[in-house]
Amino acid sequence: MLVPALLMFASGGAALVYQVLWVKQLSLVVGVEVYAVTTAISAFFAGLALGGMAFGRWADRLRRPVLLYAGLEALVALCAVGATLALSRSAGLFARLEDQLGLLAWLLPFVLVGLPAFFMGGTLPVMVRALRPASGQMGSAGGGLYAANTAGAIVGTLLAAFVLLPGLGVLGSAWAAAGLNLLVAGGALLACQRERNAIPLALPPAIARSSQARLAIALYCLAGGVALGYEVVWTQSIVQFMSTRAFAFAVVLATYLTGLVLGSALYARRADRLRDPWGLFGLLIAAAGLLALLQVAGLGHWLVILQTRVEFLVLQLTGNELAGMCARFAVAAGCVVLLPTTLLGAAFPLALRLAVDSEHVGRDVGMVVALNTLGGIVGVMLTGFVLVPGLGLVRTLAVLAGVAAVIGLLAIWRGTQVGKGARWSVALIGLATLAISIYMQPGHLAQLLPGARNGQITFYEEGRGGTVAVVEQGKGNRQFSRLYIQGVSNTGDAMPSLRYMRLQALLPLLIHGGEPRSALVIGFGTGITAGAMLRYDGLQKPVVAELLPEVLAAAPQFHGTFDAIHDPRLDIRLRDGRRELLRNDERYDLITLEPPPPSAAGVVNLYSRDFYQLAASRLGEGGILAQWLPLPTQNDEDSRSLVRSFLDVFPYASMWTTEFHEMLLVGSLQPLTLDVPRISRRFEQPEVAAALREVGVASPQALLATWVTDRDGLLGYAGDAEPVTDDQPRIEYAPWVRPREIARVLPTLLALRRSPPLENAEPAFHAAVDDEWMRLQRFYSVSLHAYSGNREEWARQARQVMREDGGNPYYQWFFGM
Repeated sequence: MLVPALLMFASGGAALVYQVLWVKQLSLVVGVEVYAVTTAISAFFAGLALGGMAFGRWADRLRRPVLLYAGLEALVALCAVGATLALSRSAGLFARLEDQLGLLAWLLPFVLVGLPAFFMGGTLPVMVRALRPASGQMGSAGGGLYAANTAGAIVGTLLAAFVLLPGLGVLGSAWAAAGLNLLVAGGALLACQRERNAIPLALPPAIARSSQARLAIALYCLAGGVALGYEVVWTQSIVQFMSTRAFAFAVVLATYLTGLVLGSALYARRADRLRDPWGLFGLLIAAAGLLALLQVAGLGHWLVILQTRVEFLVLQLTGNELAGMCARFAVAAGCVVLLPTTLLGAAFPLALRLAVDSEHVGRDVGMVVALNTLGGIVGVMLTGFVLVPGLGLVRTLAVLAGVAAVIGLLAIWRGTQVGKGARWSVALIGLATLAISIYMQPGHLAQLLPGARNGQITFYEEGRGGTVAVVEQGKGNRQFSRLYIQGVSNTGDAMPSLRYMRLQALLPLLIHGGEPRSALVIGFGTGITAGAMLRYDGLQKPVVAELLPEVLAAAPQFHGTFDAIHDPRLDIRLRDGRRELLRNDERYDLITLEPPPPSAAGVVNLYSRDFYQLAASRLGEGGILAQWLPLPTQNDEDSRSLVRSFLDVFPYASMWTTEFHEMLLVGSLQPLTLDVPRISRRFEQPEVAAALREVGVASPQALLATWVTDRDGLLGYAGDAEPVTDDQPRIEYAPWVRPREIARVLPTLLALRRSPPLENAEPAFHAAVDDEWMRLQRFYSVSLHAYSGNREEWARQARQVMREDGGNPYYQWFFGM
């Protein structure tokens, strides 16, 4: 078992590296909308299933199936690298094909991802066949190899997120995984180097599967659907105890796989010696459902306390912020995911014992794995697209646990020689599952939101793309609402958010060199940016691209949006921003975007040099792209890379400060002049002036005082930083943010400040802009004192700011004087 197990371990590692890469690439090709991604990833699992069935049957005909195994690994290496290269160049092609061919265009990602997966799917049944296990060793051989393969998958998952993608990028990681496949192929050949080529044997007598074998395969197929359904629910349930960083999802997936490994390894040797395999099989599946339900029902503030203590301990031992946060993620994943998946993993060697005939090892192992995988595809789609949107996460988990209990009951009812103990245990588990399902409240997870502990939930909806909530916080004049997506705070309608989001739309419209008639806002969010855009006279084509319909449903909860969600002028398109630009050739005078922070998983698609090139191709003559640049969400080195990506595309670029915590990058392909009479005339539009006055920008001088620097200053800041690209999504895998990083980044950026290049401005106007800048700079200095804990200096300078501009609502929000 040692050499085959090592080969399967390495093969599993390479397979998960590819899967991580292709998930990333498919989000660029077909979009990040949940239907698109799930459908595309289903091609991967469908390929695995078909490969398992096809090559398992073929292996039964060969005297030297290990040679077939070596060939499969070599084909995986070749096709996987080819698929990765093709996917990196197919986004535009897929968009054009979809417009012309409709659903037929999906053959492109299906073939690119499905073909290498087809060869991957054959590796496990072929290797089990190569071991030639006797009838009493099926569980041991199959379970052992499955455990080794899945253990490799754990390493591949973590390697991809923590080592390969940060260091080598997408294509480099694919080449590394392909090298691993070739080493495996070479190892397999060395293991049988004294053997001759594979010689076809006469087919063994065709023996139909027994009714018991068919039942085992059918039940394990259903179990696959339940298992992948759990994963959908767990991912959405656990994220509020985690983060939206790619590291967090890698840790959860690794924990899921670890459970499968532990279970399979523990029972691999015992499966062939058990007297009651049917009873234990039913008991494991039913108990996994009950545990999944109990662990989510028991989630509470205790988990946060435990996470905090473990994180502190790891920080004390390592001094590494990323290690501390990953420990925090592992605690959450371990408390929710590990035990149920361990039971599910233990069921695999039992399924092999019950379903596999020693004369048709390849055929039967391939069928067990294939139908389990196909059941998983159906489970993911039903859970994500039907159950969660229709029932919510808690009730969906109850349904899945109920199905698991039914699988267990069918196993003990239809299986042979089932002991009384197993029958009673499964029956009691079924009753307990029913009781807990009735007891659990549908809003249980909503009450666990971080903001719910010191606020009131005013909106909560669980949809196919994620969980969206609105929490009302604060008191009196400082009361505001915050938007939570997947349990993580995104934005809100507090004064700082109102300020930067209104400037996000209105500042580029006011400084535009032509007469802006069309604008695209990527990401509706609270609706504040879209509402501000609609304040501008003369805008004929205002468009918003938003990914989640639940975000739109939450929009009425926020103030300061000018009821944008109900404005008939606004064209809202339910699609991710990059996909919207790919799918049509419409040109815009302004594209403005405020996606989640760039370090969040998948969001780097809207901060890369490749995205800026696409967006630039959709700008009209004199068009502007305005990119939100948060300061506290990444380290200074990462901010430099983000700026470098922007500068690589836009020859005319500038930076503006829209709020203490945010900057705004403005880029154009043509020169952009700050013509003061034109800007002043536009500013005086009544609705524009009122919207900006409410957030402390009371004049054209105050608006232009937010200028920081031009392209030359940005080049000095970016230095020799490498850009963020689709192939090198470095920001998504950057180190954890250092404490109080804004206190380091903001002064560096403010030091770049130079007087804005105003045209046709009177000396008095220049002086007024300088005065407004001095007030703003003093406010920033006060805020930095607050970050450093210097309360005395903060209080002294805060009084001075309020004496100079006490009527400014932006300053009043912070100082309350």
